[in-house]
Amino acid sequence: MEQDFDAERFKEFLREVAIMKRLRHPNIVLFMGAVTQPPNLSIVTEYLSRGSLYRLLHKSGARELLDERRRLSMAYDVVCDFGLSRLKANTFLSSKSAAGTPEWMAPEVLRDEPSNEKSDIYSFGVILWELATLQQPWSNLNPAQVVAAVGFKGKRLEIPRDLNHQVANMIEACWANEPWKRPSFTTIMESLRLLIKPPTPPTGHAEMPLLN
Repeated sequence: MEQDFDAERFKEFLREVAIMKRLRHPNIVLFMGAVTQPPNLSIVTEYLSRGSLYRLLHKSGARELLDERRRLSMAYDVVCDFGLSRLKANTFLSSKSAAGTPEWMAPEVLRDEPSNEKSDIYSFGVILWELATLQQPWSNLNPAQVVAAVGFKGKRLEIPRDLNHQVANMIEACWANEPWKRPSFTTIMESLRLLIKPPTPPTGHAEMPLLN
């Protein structure tokens, strides 16, 4: 894929590399190295034998293998760096090859407007929608149509009526039109933690049967 980054975007890429070098956590894919010389900028991570989250979710039989609680737990574990997605997103409208992933991009990003963590929150909302529904976002539209629908017409993915209402509310909050109205990652993680918490066993003690 052609990479046409200006100086500021190149600096942002280097900042992402510096951050990933310092991260060590069981839920974060391990950083192995990076190519920092244009035109082949890239980040190398550990090999994931089960493939990407996208591949796992959309393969046949996923619903049988992953119950709702497990999928919400996966959402909690989605701690990939959304900053790099902003770097890719910013190149979409100006890219000669139209490369990018608009299905996951916030409206303001699709309009080539300034973005921040709140744009990442929108993207997380799409991933949460995927985990909750096991559907592919905007599968009926091509990338250009997604840009028009989400970025300029205010369209959003349909949330099934039978979806857990707490999850549905969280997704809707992530997709607020005004970025400042979207929740923080801290708030989202706190809500998810409550949803995946194992049920509390009854505190009362059953009475022992009387012996004759």
